[in-house]
Amino acid sequence: MEDDYDSEFRFVGRPLAALQGIDDAGRVIYVGTFSKVLFPSLRIGYLILPPPMVNAFLTARALVDVHTPILEQRALADFIVEGHFRRHLRRMRIIYAERRAALLEAARSMPLEIHGPEAGFHCIGYLPEGMDDLALVRKAAAQGLELWTVSDFSIEPQTRKGLVLGYGDYNVKQIREGMRRLAAAMRSV
Repeated sequence: MEDDYDSEFRFVGRPLAALQGIDDAGRVIYVGTFSKVLFPSLRIGYLILPPPMVNAFLTARALVDVHTPILEQRALADFIVEGHFRRHLRRMRIIYAERRAALLEAARSMPLEIHGPEAGFHCIGYLPEGMDDLALVRKAAAQGLELWTVSDFSIEPQTRKGLVLGYGDYNVKQIREGMRRLAAAMRSV
């Protein structure tokens, strides 16, 4: 299962090939959505399935939901065919790259080891050894920040404590202010 919800927002290097596109054995199910690249309330996703799986998925789809958003799909198809989607992605890549750069720049003066993936809307900020991530989240909440720990997204215990730092929903000014507040919270832990 290849969940490819943010590959359109790659900031370094050339785009990576989808696993589904290089799968000669027909074992990869490719999942995508327009809610991340356009807007969250557009609840249109898609699957690219190996041909032997199509009928089983159509049957499951019919059992789950019989309403297909025809109007939204038609508007989205026109948006894509008329070239608006490509222009939108170009504009958004610039905006998200600026936001990512603002987060990375602000983090340089903080005791965080940043892992900034080359695509997506999040970075990981690994905390200094011995810093309590849950205590930091509580202190940050007092600063008006809503943070998630890396361990929130893991079943297994993590050897390193860290925070998931999102930048997709915030402008550059908000990111800088949020990182300033995070630095203050880190100093108080």
